[in-house]
Amino acid sequence: MNKYRIALLTCFLLALCAFPAMAQGQKLSPEEEAKQLREGIDREIDRLTTLLDLEDWQVFYVDSTLTYNYEALIAGRNTLQQAKVSNPDLYYLNADKWNEATYVQFQKIFTERQWQKYLRGGAGKEKKARDKRAEKIVAATNKQK
Repeated sequence: MNKYRIALLTCFLLALCAFPAMAQGQKLSPEEEAKQLREGIDREIDRLTTLLDLEDWQVFYVDSTLTYNYEALIAGRNTLQQAKVSNPDLYYLNADKWNEATYVQFQKIFTERQWQKYLRGGAGKEKKARDKRAEKIVAATNKQK
């Protein structure tokens, strides 16, 4: 299995971890949700450590970044669910906000060689998809005015 497929699979698993209630059609306990989140973060750290040959200090910052941003992502998702928001675009907007924050922080943590490898591992395409969704939102907003 090539690195691109592994990266996509990991992103998919993280999405399932980040959105367990939507993916499984049931409400998980906060403890179970936290456990799944931690497992997903640990898998992503292992993947990035192997792929990019991260140093210990980089692993620490990657762990901190992922933990903070994914917890914020889940908090935003929970807020939308509690408000009974049914528009999936708002959920994507929340996810894009925190994925972009992770992207920006990783760029500060990684060396240039690691960053280029990270982009080739699928992050570059994810960034383009986020930018495209943001452009659609801006276009839709301008059209409504």
